[in-house]
This record gives sequence, C-alpha cells and structure tokens, in this order.
Amino acid sequence: MENAIMVAAALVGAGLCMGLAAIGAGLGDGLVTSRFIEGITRQPEAQSKLFTNTLISVGLIESMAIIATVVALIMLYANPLIK
Repeated sequence: MENAIMVAAALVGAGLCMGLAAIGAGLGDGLVTSRFIEGITRQPEAQSKLFTNTLISVGLIESMAIIATVVALIMLYANPLIK
C-alpha cells in the first residue's frame, strides 16, 4: 500500500511539474515575443540587436521547460523512494 502511494505521488508530481513548466514557458515566450515586436515598431534600426537578445531569452526560457522534463522523468523512473 505504501509503495502505491509513493507511485501515485510521483505521477502527480511529474504531471504538475510538466504542466506548470509548459504554462510558464508559453507565457514567457509570449511576453518576450510581444516585447520584441513592440521594440521593432519603436526602433526598426535596432532589429538585429533585439533579435539576438530575443533568441537568447527564448532559449533560456525553454531550457527551464527542458529541465522540468528531466526532473519529471527522474521522478518517474529513477525515484529512490520507490522499490
């Protein structure tokens, strides 16, 4: 019984981890992209610098979602509390 509770907790935790990471990454990417478009409309000559900064920011935001995926996989498959 105790093992079943640990498996259920790991499944719920992994689901929350992935779901919240996806929501956060989506919101972050949307905000960065909207600010990028606003910056281009204000100063079209700064497009190349803004584009570089936008790509770096989106990459950092998406890396958090990838890290959350790794954490969720560890919770599911390499959990030391589940025998």
